[in-house]
Amino acid sequence: MKKILFLTGTRADFGKLKSLIRKTEESDSLEAHIFVTGMHLSRVHGMTALEVEKAGFKSIYKYINQSPNDTMDIVLAKTISGLSDYVQELQPDMVVVHGDRVEALAGATVGALNNILVSHVEGGEVSGTIDELIRHSVSKMSHVHFVANQFAKKRLIQLGESESSIHVIGSPDIDVMCSKDLPKLTDVKKHYNIDFEDYSVFMYHPVTTEVEKVKTNIKNSIDALIDSDDNYVVIYPNNDHGSQYIIEEIKRLEGNERFKVFPSIRFEYFLTLLKNCQLMIGNSSAGIREVPFYGIPSINLGSRQNNRSNAESILNVIEDRDEIIKQIKIHKARKFEPHLEFGEGKSDMLFLDCLLSTKTWDTNKQKTFNDIDGA
Repeated sequence: MKKILFLTGTRADFGKLKSLIRKTEESDSLEAHIFVTGMHLSRVHGMTALEVEKAGFKSIYKYINQSPNDTMDIVLAKTISGLSDYVQELQPDMVVVHGDRVEALAGATVGALNNILVSHVEGGEVSGTIDELIRHSVSKMSHVHFVANQFAKKRLIQLGESESSIHVIGSPDIDVMCSKDLPKLTDVKKHYNIDFEDYSVFMYHPVTTEVEKVKTNIKNSIDALIDSDDNYVVIYPNNDHGSQYIIEEIKRLEGNERFKVFPSIRFEYFLTLLKNCQLMIGNSSAGIREVPFYGIPSINLGSRQNNRSNAESILNVIEDRDEIIKQIKIHKARKFEPHLEFGEGKSDMLFLDCLLSTKTWDTNKQKTFNDIDGA
């Protein structure tokens, strides 16, 4: 039995990893274990560790890796310390991390320095913040790569990764998005007491490299939502530096009947809301990946998702009140063909095939840099 340790630090990456964990746990030759940390254990952000527990997985370990005022480097150090202790106890054969959060960097570091195979899901992508630096760093600490598309594969090859270690499986959340078991919209609205007929979704995260602009940018964005006269489902930001300013602005919406505000929403319920919304506004990756897959328009605010996708349904706008209002009026009535840049919903099976392959387990833990064209 091979022990596969999945690390999750946010509601978003758990949504990405969920189908992969499920397939691993169902296998007769693999054990799935989950290290739950980060935002999952923050009451301000909805204590989403409960969502992980409700998924019914067998082996879950929870670890608090931060205090409210910790900087990213402190969070990284704490996560490495706690994960290292757990790894010594569990002795996993592989550590699986996702994306570009400091928890993923901690997981890759602990795995690589303890001579454990590290698999990175959705490496090789670009964005407009420090997240991109972290993502590429995680890739360089990883031995096996599960990427969303050929563009990501090409970038990893440019980073010196071996082509044989890169597997194009698509974005795993598409597996869930394609599921026939997503909850019905009526059930979601009832569960969250959403009484709108039509609505849009708003999510806005701090840009850590532009933290001095967060207060102004989020104020302009919230002003636009209020003055647009539309209905909105608003979800709290992640816990990056600057998130407190966003939460303070969101609190202005309290008591306004056109807004329903939530610290977090269960992933499958969130997908149903996206699938049926008029448009999505903000700077979340959901507006770049999930929403275009459903053919729903996105108003992408600011620089956080720079260069992530060129889907026709994505409109890039600066955080200017008047411009946002203008584009809401134009964009919300539009419909698009589904954008399949990030896969077609078979990631879990492709992932499992790799884990069951002896070739994967023969991967050399001593990495070498692969020059392009012998340079």
